[in-house]
Amino acid sequence: MEPSTLYVIYGNEPKLMVKKILSKIDLEKEIPNKDALIGIKPNLVLAKPSTSGATTCPNLVEGVVEYLKSKGYNNLAILEGAWVGDKTQLAFKVCGYEELSKKYNIPLIDLQKDSFTDYELNGMTFSICDSIMEVDYLINMPVLKGHCQTNITCALKNMKGCIPNKEKRRFHTMGLHKPIAYLNKILKQDLIVVDGIIGDLNFEEGGNPVQMNRVIVGKDPVLIDSYVAQLLGYDLEDIPYIKMAEEIGVGNTKLLDENIIELNKDSTPMTIPKTRLVKELTANVEENMACSACYGSLIHALDRLKEMGYLNNMDGKIYIGQGYKDIEGNGIGIGNCTKGLKNSLLGCPPKAKDIIDFLIKSF
Repeated sequence: MEPSTLYVIYGNEPKLMVKKILSKIDLEKEIPNKDALIGIKPNLVLAKPSTSGATTCPNLVEGVVEYLKSKGYNNLAILEGAWVGDKTQLAFKVCGYEELSKKYNIPLIDLQKDSFTDYELNGMTFSICDSIMEVDYLINMPVLKGHCQTNITCALKNMKGCIPNKEKRRFHTMGLHKPIAYLNKILKQDLIVVDGIIGDLNFEEGGNPVQMNRVIVGKDPVLIDSYVAQLLGYDLEDIPYIKMAEEIGVGNTKLLDENIIELNKDSTPMTIPKTRLVKELTANVEENMACSACYGSLIHALDRLKEMGYLNNMDGKIYIGQGYKDIEGNGIGIGNCTKGLKNSLLGCPPKAKDIIDFLIKSF
């Protein structure tokens, strides 16, 4: 698999979805040694189920585990360190990973209790847990979600779970962005499998889940985060650690459309109830059989527009969903299904960043 390529699959069956992608990229060619220690790093920031939008879906991890075992890889471990305010062991239990561990005989390594070693880079010192550095092949499995301090959290920031609690506290005193970028220069991830099924709108802890129904796979964490930033409605300048990581050689931000390989199109409806915030954001939205990926992009765009002060000035209706196929007339539409309307943004699904630019011009 080329570092410049991203694979995307849509749907609401994460185990089957990730198996299809891993088969497509021939993952076993990446790991010639069947005895290699393969580490899986989910996002279990705290003890909340994945439906909250905070943590990595255990079914997605199970799909990775089953695929690897079917190819003869049995030396697997799941490693994580929850945030300072929670306990990893509790997160393993509440998030479904204890059950996963027992079912497949895979050790759960609590990085909060792990030893650590100091590493120097460009005159700075970073403490990193020893167990994560001993892995031969690291699969990073972050959640596609917003963050109250860094705007997004995905591939690069998920590595923060691989440092001791004292270092997590220090990262905050350093402003998060620079240490996150430098951490990823020292700690290499070999494959990124992004859980984009359900992620929180704007808070790492969950509480406003948005259904995006996708899995994204790539090798370059900078490229992944550049793509995710657009999906959630941000410019690269809004997430400084992405460009910082590129500048020190962690990866590349230059993503070409032809290098995004979509294995299918989303046709799955929303299945989670709207929170109060989502209902407020979509007060002017007329939705008719909208697919979750398209509707999720619109929600993220509206949240950004609210932050930017535009939402209160948008008093017209926004139409979205398969129910508007072949309907012509006036109106503002989002997605290919609304192309019959006088003013519509094409895309299946469009990125939140494109929706933001489109709506600002449309109202």
